[in-house]
Amino acid sequence: MAALSELLPVTLLTGFLGSGKTTVLNHLLRHLPLTAVVMNEFGEIGLDHQLLGESRGPLALLSGGCVCCQIQGTLAPTLKNLYMARSSGKLPPYERIIIETTGIADPAPILDTLLNERWLAARHKLDGVVTTVDALFGAQQLRAHEAAARQVAMADRLLLTKTDLAQPEQVKALTTRLAELNPGASIYPVPNGAIDPALVTHLGLFNPLDKHPDVVKWLAHQRYKPAARAPLGGKPRSEPPAAHDPRIQSFSLSFEEPLDWHGVLAALEMLQAFRPQNLLRMKALVNVKGQPKPRVLHGVQHLLYPPVELAEWPDDDRRSRFVFITSDLDAAFVGKLLADFTQAASR
Repeated sequence: MAALSELLPVTLLTGFLGSGKTTVLNHLLRHLPLTAVVMNEFGEIGLDHQLLGESRGPLALLSGGCVCCQIQGTLAPTLKNLYMARSSGKLPPYERIIIETTGIADPAPILDTLLNERWLAARHKLDGVVTTVDALFGAQQLRAHEAAARQVAMADRLLLTKTDLAQPEQVKALTTRLAELNPGASIYPVPNGAIDPALVTHLGLFNPLDKHPDVVKWLAHQRYKPAARAPLGGKPRSEPPAAHDPRIQSFSLSFEEPLDWHGVLAALEMLQAFRPQNLLRMKALVNVKGQPKPRVLHGVQHLLYPPVELAEWPDDDRRSRFVFITSDLDAAFVGKLLADFTQAASR
């Protein structure tokens, strides 16, 4: 397996129909180092790629379906073929990959392929999920289409497009709603698709520009409403989700006492086994009982990525901190599950 610094970064660019993904992509390709693009087009005849400006890197087209469903089986072979052609010199030595999804795609199955397919995972790393949101119609789309809400909830960075066409009160209300759905994702306006590439790269836990993983920034624990902040076994304090849209909510859990590692894993594995569609994203910094160093966890639906042990604590706070973005999943239930399993495992 390649060293972390040698893995090819992959950015997932998603966003609902008409939200300006291709405009943003055109801008990025003009400013990023040599980049390979994988575009997914829905329908028998793909047209979106014809709107893509001149690209120095290779372009691969997945047409005839949505990359998150029937077309998913072609994503891994496409990435493999690109990598092999790059290695043999048949393609230029591109330095990163951007996957642009259809407007109706659920990001989770795509992340599954990137992170769970061993050959790909040994040569690529997920650099982040970037979601475009239409300032004119985004609020309506979030109310009417769960796919749009899921794309927002699973993002590492949110790009607000068409702000020049929307009223200021529209932009303000939408920004507030986006922050409710995904407090951990920073929001940037992108007039005419223009965005500093530095703002949409190195969004994962491991940033090669940092001397150490910036866990506090990545976790963004302080931005989430606390659902529980009590000693292990204490009663979680639950806050009701926003009344206008109870499907998706974000919350944090924290535990004062060190947690049993096997109990943490058992609780998360049960949650992922029985409610995978409801668990959109999870991030955690865990104080493991009997261990001096913390561990980092990251999960998407039924996937729990391999844990990472940090060399040191990122700050003076020694609590275990979890952040969750869920769909129709009660915060108090999640808190009780973690508390019960870690208590039982420690006996």
